[in-house]
Amino acid sequence: MSENNYQDKAKIAKLPKDGVHCFPANAKQISTRRIVTAILAVVFLGLSLYFFLKKSPSLPLGGISAVVVIISALVFIQTFLIATYRVAVDYNNKEIVLRYKFSKIAIPFENFDARDGEPDKAEELINNSSLGGNEKTYYLVLDNVFDEACFQTSTKDLASREDFFKLKEEAFAIADAYGARNDENAIKPDAMKAAEEAASKQGDLDEDVIGSIVDEAKKEIADEKEEKKKEAAKKAEEAAAELAEALEEKEEA
Repeated sequence: MSENNYQDKAKIAKLPKDGVHCFPANAKQISTRRIVTAILAVVFLGLSLYFFLKKSPSLPLGGISAVVVIISALVFIQTFLIATYRVAVDYNNKEIVLRYKFSKIAIPFENFDARDGEPDKAEELINNSSLGGNEKTYYLVLDNVFDEACFQTSTKDLASREDFFKLKEEAFAIADAYGARNDENAIKPDAMKAAEEAASKQGDLDEDVIGSIVDEAKKEIADEKEEKKKEAAKKAEEAAAELAEALEEKEEA
């Protein structure tokens, strides 16, 4: 594994050296998907057979029904995969492993970042209504900083809230130790980009303000010097006039 300049060896040393911590999906979510997909598969299988075998076959409707059956079957099978784990922290291979449909997505620790997530608009509406229940839903983003795509899980997705917060604790510790988010080639999330742009604008504003203050101070100093010069010249003229007048009076005497 290659190292970058942002890794903290002391923090890496505190992480587990081996083992795989698995975080399975919510059992209620799995049961609901199995029941729904099983019912859909049976219903649309019957419709598919009806449309294909009737005296005047309806191929388009039969084809659509067959597609629904296939999709339902795939989702049903996928529930057994996420029951084993939806997210896993693999300390043996130094990677975070995610179950996405039938794929396993592995994010190396050295590319990994974790941060608090937030619900999309639909989830936010549900959470704000009575349908969301009494418990607050928490979200966690699991991100490969060198890839545009990132993944989010929540307390509703995992087997228990304890599992979620354990995953969050480990994910934050890994992200903090390996520091991939600080790499100059890392793709910054929108919130971070906005913060950096705001800081940059503030820096530019500060420089403009400082420059304006300096220019104003220089102008005041220059004006003050010019005023002193005029005052000194005026006093010199007055002194010369007084001296000339005194000499005239002496000559007359």
